[in-house]
Amino acid sequence: MTERTETVRRASSEEFRSAMARFAAGVVVVTTLDDCGLPRGFTASSFCSVSLDPPLVLVCLANSADSFAAFDSCGHFAVSVLGPEHRPLAEQFATKGADKFASGGLSLTPGGLPAVAGALVELDCEMYARHPAGDHTILIGRVSGARLEEGTGTPMIYYEKSFRVLA
Repeated sequence: MTERTETVRRASSEEFRSAMARFAAGVVVVTTLDDCGLPRGFTASSFCSVSLDPPLVLVCLANSADSFAAFDSCGHFAVSVLGPEHRPLAEQFATKGADKFASGGLSLTPGGLPAVAGALVELDCEMYARHPAGDHTILIGRVSGARLEEGTGTPMIYYEKSFRVLA
């Protein structure tokens, strides 16, 4: 076997963003309370399970997010897995500078955190770890409670830079 030497060109930020837009992902709203007890949250599509024992999930938060400081110091957070009927809330929680908790559509988890009412899945999480990752921070939560909406529901997905529904 002969040795190959190649020059690898790094993808630009825009090329990478366009490439990742072709990966369909579920949509969640992540919420917590800041140090003053005020609710904070954001929409994410970078969410997945990490471990079954202990039960861990991860979500990625932009370091530039309005809610970054709250999540950088919180001990608990909630994750709401969204269906298509939650699109207005997903858009609201994805908008920088918006009053994310003004329009209602929220309830409280058993742990006292805000969550999306009627979400397909609602998870209460204890902060397990935070890891810096470029311009984002990976939040890892240990799931302390899980509630599933009755029935199976239809998930909302994010694909090609827009919210969509599986057929």
